[in-house]
Amino acid sequence: MTRVVVVGDLMTDAVARARYALARASDTPAIVTMHGGGSGANIASWLAVEGAEVAFIGRRGADITGRNRDMELMGYGVDARLVMDPERPTGTCVVLVTHKGERTMLSDPGANAALSPEDLPRDLFTGGSHLHLSGYTLINEGSRDAGLAALDMARRGGMSISVDCASSAPLDRTGAEPFLEWTNGVKLLFANIEQAKVLTGRDDAEAAAKVLTAWFPQVVIKMNAEGALWYGNGRPEPVRVAAEPVDKIVDGTGAGDAFSAGFLPAWLAGKPPAEALASGCRLAAKAIMHLGARPPF
Repeated sequence: MTRVVVVGDLMTDAVARARYALARASDTPAIVTMHGGGSGANIASWLAVEGAEVAFIGRRGADITGRNRDMELMGYGVDARLVMDPERPTGTCVVLVTHKGERTMLSDPGANAALSPEDLPRDLFTGGSHLHLSGYTLINEGSRDAGLAALDMARRGGMSISVDCASSAPLDRTGAEPFLEWTNGVKLLFANIEQAKVLTGRDDAEAAAKVLTAWFPQVVIKMNAEGALWYGNGRPEPVRVAAEPVDKIVDGTGAGDAFSAGFLPAWLAGKPPAEALASGCRLAAKAIMHLGARPPF
């Protein structure tokens, strides 16, 4: 099985799920939970629980939450290569979930913003392995050099590479042109519909995927309740797979990360795109019915 090296963000998520419509400038009853988060760490965790050999490279603070996140990753079976930052705290994301399920995220990257090329263990960038780079690493100016260095080391090491687009609003602030320039030639791009629109200006997922194959040989678009599609350069039509049904939506936070973790092992094993998409949709549904960001034991 191909070893996956994930470079990306490690966060603590404070998720507040409102019971009723938000009472602005007043009080709204909510259920508040604290657990591990960060797109890169989420993907690494799901991969490990699903049986993949995975290493995660990131940065944490010298605080109790950083220690908890480190131990949590190791508990899932991740080879956690975390550098301890003596000054910055472990990253935190406040996730506000309305009574209708709409999510708004307030992110403080903390130590993630200081990830540097020197933090990347050279022994992990070897042929036969796969690099998955969280888009947050490139979008954040403080960690961008580390992301670019990881891409360069992976290319020189003969690794296959995938990148995700992180989040639409920060991607839009960064700009489509720089992001496409940094990632041009990466074998596989993950995006949702909003992120694909930022990069291409196209509202339609199929049209956006076809445009993106000018930069990436293969593109996966995550379409929430409509499932996902894969498009490869030179293929006449995309491959579509419907979303898995869910009995109950507990928390959709991190479901897209779970999808990527479900897709990658099948894709790396050379399975047909439809089978890889179905694996991704299955794991996304599992995430939605549990805590979302991290796997249940």
